[in-house]
Order: sequence, then C-alpha cells, then structure tokens
Amino acid sequence: MTKLEPLEITSGPGAGELAEEAALETAPAADGEIANDTAGTVSRAEFDQLKTERDQLVDRIARLQAEFENARKRAERERLEFRDYATGNVVEQFLPVLDNFELALKSDSNAHQLRSGVALIVKQMEEVLKQMQVTPVPALGEAFDPRIHEALGAVDRDDLPDQHVAEEIRRGYKLRERLLRPALVRVAHNPKQKSE
Repeated sequence: MTKLEPLEITSGPGAGELAEEAALETAPAADGEIANDTAGTVSRAEFDQLKTERDQLVDRIARLQAEFENARKRAERERLEFRDYATGNVVEQFLPVLDNFELALKSDSNAHQLRSGVALIVKQMEEVLKQMQVTPVPALGEAFDPRIHEALGAVDRDDLPDQHVAEEIRRGYKLRERLLRPALVRVAHNPKQKSE
C-alpha cells in the first residue's frame, strides 16, 4: 500500500485546522482502517438523518404529485360539467323552436300557410339568438370586409359602389364581438366607378 501524504494548506481561514483534519484522516490505524472512530459514528448519524430527510422529501413529492393529479382531474371534470351545463341551457332555448317545426310538419295546411308558419318559427329562432347575444353580420350594401365576409364571387352592378356586398348567399353571425362564421357574399364590381 502507498502512504498518502497530508495536504499542506498554508493560507486562508482555518488553514491549520484543515491540515490537522487531513492528517488525522490519512493516518493509518493499527489494523489498517481509518483512525477516527467518532467521525464514523457522526457520519452514520448524518447519513441516517439525510436518509430520513430524503425519504420525507420523496414522500412529500409523491403527495404533491397525487394532489396535482387530483386537481387536474377535478378541473377536467368541472370543465366538462360546465360545458354540459352551458350546452344544456342553449339547447333548452331551442327546444320550443323544434316543437314548432314538428307542429308545422304535422299540419295539413297549404303552401302559403306553411310558409307563414315557417316565417314565424324563423322569427322565434332569431329572438332566441338575440337573447344569447348572437347577432347577424351586416352584409347587404356594406363595404366588403374580408374579416367578416367571405366572397363567393363578383357580379357586375352599376347601382352599387365598387367592392360592396351585392348579394348575401349565407348569413354570418357574431357572438358579441367574436365571429362565429363569416357571411358568404357576392361582391359588386362597378366598372363605371372604376373608370372615374
């Protein structure tokens, strides 16, 4: 075996104490082991304390992970319950409209009466949408706006300014300020206005 030389520390705070500790740790004992019995028991006590702290931290982390997982599941369940509640409220408002459509289909009236009945149902449906703060996108005669209008094509019209909506194919809707769907339109192309 080779003998380890103690470190020589010549400067800094506690330099003498560090040199003595290094010498004690490297000095051979009679039976070839390190000759500091009290350091071994202290190390074992420190080891046991660190092991206990580690076990407590691992246990704490496991508990926090379980709490986080439970909170995530609870939030997901609440989100689904809220969505179902909101959907239920919307559907509940449209059920009378559906009832009126079914009554119209069962009726033995002529085409004119059926048309006026459907017009009343459409009016009822527009009222429900208005209560839900859903409004139609202004289209006919308005300047074409690609943020709220979707152009299906262009038509030559002299009676409308160029790049204004000439026809509304499908109505668009907004929920407050959020666009639900754009209005499907045809845009006026006015050659007279362009040449001027």
